[in-house]
Amino acid sequence: LDEAQNSTPEQMKMFLTRLGFNSKMVVTGDLTQRDLPRTRSGLADAERVLGDIDDVSFCRLSGKDVVRHCLVAAIVTAYDRADA
Repeated sequence: LDEAQNSTPEQMKMFLTRLGFNSKMVVTGDLTQRDLPRTRSGLADAERVLGDIDDVSFCRLSGKDVVRHCLVAAIVTAYDRADA
């Protein structure tokens, strides 16, 4: 599931509860790019609800992980500083 920051908590639950046997699931998203300002993010909600469950992991990336144009990394860093 890509762009999960734009899912609602209900959509995220629906997606996650469809996991089948012998399967893996990867959910990606960036909470700083949420396009639903008046709605809770399903991604943020999932981290809050599922953070203590074994076999569920959350990996946070930073501007250092950006592998696009070098200016994109600088933009991400600037926004991180502004949010701090």
